[in-house]
Amino acid sequence: MTTVTISLPESLKAFIDEQLATKGYGNVSEYFRSLLREAQEREEEARLEALLVEGLVTGGNDIPLTREFWKDLKAEAMDLARKHHGRKMNP
Repeated sequence: MTTVTISLPESLKAFIDEQLATKGYGNVSEYFRSLLREAQEREEEARLEALLVEGLVTGGNDIPLTREFWKDLKAEAMDLARKHHGRKMNP
C-alpha cells in the first residue's frame, strides 16, 4: 500500500472524527478509502451514462429488438447487478 499524507483544518478533522465515531469506520484510512471508492463508482457510472447517451444519439437501428434480445439483455443486467451488489457488500 502507498501512504498519502494530507493537511486538514481542524473543522474537517473534527468532522472526520465524528464520522469515525458514528458510522462505524475503524480508522481514518478506512473512511478515506470508502470516500474514494464512492467517487470512483460515480465516475464509472457517469462514464457509462455518457456512453449510453452517445449510443442513443448516434442511432441504434441496427439491433433487432426481439424477445431474444430482451431476454439476453435482462440476463446480462441481472449478472451485472449481482456483481455490483457483491462489490458493495464487500468493500
